[in-house]
Amino acid sequence: MNKDELKSLLSAVQDGSLSVDDALLKIKIEPFEDLGFAKIDTHRGVRQGAGEVIYGAGKTSEQILKICQKMLDGGEKSVLVTRLSAESADYLKQHISLTYDEVSKIAVAGEMPTAKRVGNIVIATGGTSDIPVAEEAAQTAEFYGNNVKRLYDVGVSGVHRLLDNAHILADARVVIAVAGMEGALASVVGGMVDCPVIAVPTSVGYGANFKGLSALLSMLNSCASGVTVVNIDNGFGAGYTASMINKMG
Repeated sequence: MNKDELKSLLSAVQDGSLSVDDALLKIKIEPFEDLGFAKIDTHRGVRQGAGEVIYGAGKTSEQILKICQKMLDGGEKSVLVTRLSAESADYLKQHISLTYDEVSKIAVAGEMPTAKRVGNIVIATGGTSDIPVAEEAAQTAEFYGNNVKRLYDVGVSGVHRLLDNAHILADARVVIAVAGMEGALASVVGGMVDCPVIAVPTSVGYGANFKGLSALLSMLNSCASGVTVVNIDNGFGAGYTASMINKMG
């Protein structure tokens, strides 16, 4: 149940088309659906403005399908699934409507969102190898109704590529900087813009990169003001947070 559905429920009580007891029953059964292996948070849309997101990694195809079906049957028009394998995507497509992107491993079960996109989120990557994480952020932000511009492969080893796009960065309401190796991109971007920068360290890099730890520590220690950091490879978290910031205005 989302906020609009809750308002409709209360309006129905107000105009007498639904009894108080029936409305109370609907609300009482809403907090979560217990599937045994998963407890679906059906009130998240009321609390946070967006429904629960399914993390696909570590779940079987059958588990993901049952969660999607329960959420769609419960009134969700679109369900976002992250870190979904191609094999699970193929399985789900046999049973429900599913749109899947192999690069980001993002899937949308049910209808694709049609709401008008607003604002301006810019996503920049240090290199081409960072694109899968960047696309997870980009497609998450687009799912939640944000305009997204992509600046890929503009890392500091050729900083003129980034500077050539300074006008695009200057127009952003939020910038997501995605980089592995030493993670310097976030600090450079942070020194160029007047909006929040969400830094995403990636696990891209050679041995001493420690699977993204060096980029994470560099970003956490950035001297640029306005830079905040999410976890290694957490494109979803960056895209979701950027959406919240972008829509605050």
